[in-house]
Order: sequence, then C-alpha cells, then structure tokens
Amino acid sequence: MGRTKKVGTAGRYGARYGSTIRKAVAEIEVKMKAPHKCPYCYSVGKLKRIAVGIWYCRKCKTTFAGGAYVPLTGL
Repeated sequence: MGRTKKVGTAGRYGARYGSTIRKAVAEIEVKMKAPHKCPYCYSVGKLKRIAVGIWYCRKCKTTFAGGAYVPLTGL
C-alpha cells in the first residue's frame, strides 16, 4: 500500500482524485483513528468505529450513535 509524507494513508490513491481531496481524506482518517474518550466510562483508546456514525466501547460494551468520523461532534 502506497504512502507518502504529505498525505499518509491517502497515498494509496496515487495521482487520482486531486491533491486537495487526498489531503482532506488524510486529515479525516487521522481524526477517525485517533484514540477517543468513551462518553460513558471515560476510558481513553477503547472506542472502535463499527460503521458510519456507530461507535462501540470495548471496555464498557456500550454501542452508541455519534458522528461519522468522530464519536462526539461539536455543537
């Protein structure tokens, strides 16, 4: 899988789709895969994204709806 310094995991797209979109995808993926705090048990790093907007805590076994890329969106 291709990676570059500037776009990270979005380097897998190569020269396709344009640089602006690839940089935006890389930024979203970094936020999505970062360790998040569970809103129920407050443990850090135990949340897993199951699907778009569905998050699961591996410690307290809670499934809840959140944002598409981050568990809690800003109001």
